[in-house]
Amino acid sequence: MTSAAEQRAPAGEPAAGTGQQPAVVNGARRAVPPAPVVWPGVPTPLGARFRVGPDGVAGTNFALWAAGAEAVRVSLFDEGGRETRVPLTELTHEIWHGFVPGVMPGQRYGYRVDGRWDPWTGARWNPAKLLLDPYARAVDGEFGLPPEVYGHVRDWPEQSVADTVRDDRDSAPYVPKGVVVHDDDDWSDDRRPKTPWADSVIYELHVRGFTRLHPDIPEELRGTYAGLAHPAAIEHLVNLGVTAVELLPVHQFAHEDHLLRRGLRNYWGYNSIGYFAPHAGYAASGTTGQQVGEFKRMVRALHAAGIEVVLDVVYNHTAEAGELGPTLSLKGIDNRGYYRLQNDARRYADYTGCGNTLHVVQPQVLRLITDSLRYWVTEMGVDGFRFDLAAALARSMHDVDMLSPFLAVIAQDPVLRRVKLIAEPWDIGSGGYQVGAFPPLWTEWNDRYRDAVRDFWRHALPDVREMGYRLSGSSDLYAWGGRRPYASVNFITAHDGFTLRDLVSYERKHNEANGESNRDGTDDNRSWNCGAEGETEDERVRALRRRQLRNLLTTLLLSTGVPMLVAGDELGRTQRGNNNAYCQDNEVGWLDWSLLDDPAWRPLFDLTCRLIALRHRHPVLHRRAFFSGRAHSADGLRDLAWFTARGTEMTEADWYAPAATLGMYLSGRDIPGRDERGMPVSDDSFLAVLHAGDEPTGFALPGLPWAERYEVVVDTSREDQAEAPGTVHAAGTEITVPGRAVLLLRVA
Repeated sequence: MTSAAEQRAPAGEPAAGTGQQPAVVNGARRAVPPAPVVWPGVPTPLGARFRVGPDGVAGTNFALWAAGAEAVRVSLFDEGGRETRVPLTELTHEIWHGFVPGVMPGQRYGYRVDGRWDPWTGARWNPAKLLLDPYARAVDGEFGLPPEVYGHVRDWPEQSVADTVRDDRDSAPYVPKGVVVHDDDDWSDDRRPKTPWADSVIYELHVRGFTRLHPDIPEELRGTYAGLAHPAAIEHLVNLGVTAVELLPVHQFAHEDHLLRRGLRNYWGYNSIGYFAPHAGYAASGTTGQQVGEFKRMVRALHAAGIEVVLDVVYNHTAEAGELGPTLSLKGIDNRGYYRLQNDARRYADYTGCGNTLHVVQPQVLRLITDSLRYWVTEMGVDGFRFDLAAALARSMHDVDMLSPFLAVIAQDPVLRRVKLIAEPWDIGSGGYQVGAFPPLWTEWNDRYRDAVRDFWRHALPDVREMGYRLSGSSDLYAWGGRRPYASVNFITAHDGFTLRDLVSYERKHNEANGESNRDGTDDNRSWNCGAEGETEDERVRALRRRQLRNLLTTLLLSTGVPMLVAGDELGRTQRGNNNAYCQDNEVGWLDWSLLDDPAWRPLFDLTCRLIALRHRHPVLHRRAFFSGRAHSADGLRDLAWFTARGTEMTEADWYAPAATLGMYLSGRDIPGRDERGMPVSDDSFLAVLHAGDEPTGFALPGLPWAERYEVVVDTSREDQAEAPGTVHAAGTEITVPGRAVLLLRVA
């Protein structure tokens, strides 16, 4: 189809696909460089790989999978932005390739791919658009979204058919370029912590937001990988006791058009466009390859402190959105090969809510994802991944399939099956909710844990059955196929939603700053504001909120499974009621480090540190196997028992009765498994009493065989938790549990 946009192409630009440079631009003549020599090269590995070629000549091999393309050119850019186009004439197994002598590390480049323009069949080739290499290891520049970067005429008068009208304006001046990177680091001096799943405590953080306001990090390093590697940042993580940081997306990402129009940016980064490139905006050292080394140094520094690095990865969709989205990379390389299309091939299958879904069943798409994952493990040093909307990756042709190609490949891959794999086990498509369904090797974000704990502490559960399952490892979800309690990643908050402080301060979302008339973000927050909406001077309300925070954190860190905290929750961070701060690259989204010195909030940090240390010290709090609930000795003592406030063991009727109080006894006597020397594992025993009622209640402490005495270790009714309370009670005594409090008692 002929495009009306041809008549609007800038004067002096070459006709699409000619490969020629204009001799005159804006009235000034410039030299036309001679065409570079291109040798056949090799089809693997994909991407731009610097190496020594024939006769010892250094250069770069370019290889791009573009199955239906008719021609592929590499565009090389000098420091002044001048472009030289080099045709790749070799085609092996649908991979276009060539070796260009003299192309050295630091060279900026992109691809122009020619083919049919036929959106009705899903073909959207447009050689006027400079495309980012899917395998680019570094990206220089930032994506804006002017009309020139769209493959179709974005402002076509008839918007219903705008995506069918090709725009032939050159996009090269408006898009970032890939960078040739050469790095022979062998990681010989790195020591991965290799923390067992059962011993892990995950800390979800944003590279920029965590460091942006830290007073002890040099200003030029704040908001960067180097900032996170700074001793001041690592000191906080070590003091806290977490074993892994889960970084919000660090793959190169782009900002959405609707945000740019409102003067906002995509802060979280769930809009990937480069699966091999560390996001250039987080680099302090430079963006022409330096970001790669900076990221590696960050990983090394965290490893040296005993902290693993887990990446939140977004392989379910890309920043190219749907048919009305920009043409940045895959859409212009092979739209039909990379994306799931509907029966009407103009339209995209959207299981993600972001406009498109990668076609993971396609072998080359699966290869792109697994090559990326292996690269981040073997060459960038990371220790695991959290997969955003993982159910979308587990779909075969349409339905979620736990025998899908993606899951099968991961299960047999000798590199990937050994790292930490976390699924966000849902997408927005039909049948997309898959909590508890992922196979062994995988852990999952357990949103049923989140909902149950939130509901319990706002006193909204009809009974305590759900809490019993969630506190003890969610065996109803994960006790199958050899899975263990650590298949459950327990969380109360995440980046998406209220912070912990906002969870006890707001009953309604307040997202007006996002510019979407408060329509964005969930309305199902399961929050309770403790009597006043938002910030208040009422000290009674403020004290109750701090107590609720202590209750929530204590519950999380005493539960069986893998706890995940969100950066700043241990400090009382607030987003002012915004439960969808994805576009708030400002004080709303950044950590406020002044809270660490605030007398009102410092005790919360101290309690969190003490709870994590307690968890690390006691195997009974991070078990490697599910509780059996059966007696393992003649005295009838079981590994797990539940008690009512009367001090009697829970009956079936008690589980179904309305209640605000639950006692959980954890026996350290019969812990399954052996230690590293093959010896039986034993530990102290504990009784946790959780009381969500407003008023104090009596609780009769169980007698023999459970205990003779109990020592209070944690009492969340106390404002200052720096030291253990230490009170000792005789078994059989009825103690008073304050309203809305957790007591943790050690069996003496």
